[in-house]
Amino acid sequence: MLFERRHLLGLEGLSAEEITFLLDTAESFKEVSEREIKKVPTLRGRTVVNLFFESSTRTRTSFEIAAKRLSADTVNLTASVSSATKGETLTDTARNLAAMRPDAIVVRHPSAGAPHLLARHVDCPIINAGDGAHEHPTQALLDLLTIRERKGRIAGLTVAIVGDLLHSRVARSNLYGLRTMGAHVRFVGPTTLVPPYFAELGAELVNDLHEGVRDVDVIMMLRIQRERMNGRYFSSLDEYSRLYCLSVDAVKKAKEDVIILHPGPMNRGVEISSTVADGPYSVIMDQVTNGVAVRMASLYVLVGRRREVEVEETSEQTVREGSASATRPASAPSAAMPLRRAATAE
Repeated sequence: MLFERRHLLGLEGLSAEEITFLLDTAESFKEVSEREIKKVPTLRGRTVVNLFFESSTRTRTSFEIAAKRLSADTVNLTASVSSATKGETLTDTARNLAAMRPDAIVVRHPSAGAPHLLARHVDCPIINAGDGAHEHPTQALLDLLTIRERKGRIAGLTVAIVGDLLHSRVARSNLYGLRTMGAHVRFVGPTTLVPPYFAELGAELVNDLHEGVRDVDVIMMLRIQRERMNGRYFSSLDEYSRLYCLSVDAVKKAKEDVIILHPGPMNRGVEISSTVADGPYSVIMDQVTNGVAVRMASLYVLVGRRREVEVEETSEQTVREGSASATRPASAPSAAMPLRRAATAE
């Protein structure tokens, strides 16, 4: 098995072999979604808890569909219906959930590091579905899968990620994953949203949209995350869209076979024009489809495959113990046995 980790908390630190294993596993699960009966018994009898402290449509639905297609039972909890509204801490919430013996917890939280905190307090696998502006590993994995499917490779490609890089967990996970897989990553946006420290992580920084997408193989657009902004990073949305909205003219600067991604939700007319979003270069719907497969793979590897390995190891140990018993010399009769027989006879 090429993925031995207990949790999936981020792509930072994962090897190319581990990422490839997850992508290959996801690719094998895509076939399930094309069946008339879209279900396999892999996680039958297992329970997956989706614990979301932020609004979500695609990610939460994708995880729920993924779990159900693996025959797992799902429990969906949001911040509005959790005891967090009564003052309960995240750690106490996790411990209470863990006491109910779930087999995995999928968590999204506005605070960076929240999934890592849970991983230290619960026994079951934790999957990070987005923590603040830190990471969103399954989104990056589905992006990598989409790129690999369309381009046949990831190594050697130039990928431009455009928009609100400062607040984007998607950008960070993609930066880690793309560079690990051998791609060149270019961050494009206004100086206020593309801080210099990203260069230390290996990204090329460009502030002009047309120069940023010039001759690239992949363009990934990001939305403006106004819910995370606590200051003015540009004068107005009109100004931002005039300078950084991906238009047909901007796309012409890229390679002829460029593909365009967007993690969603899209703000049409702000970071991407409808003509481009719905055009022939867009693979946005492929991303959504691949999201289910990637989340099936994540659950299988962390829950189903781990259990299979444990069963295999137990079986091998039983065989070894049985072989050892068969070859072990018979024990000498106990000296007390004849005495007990004699006492019984009397």
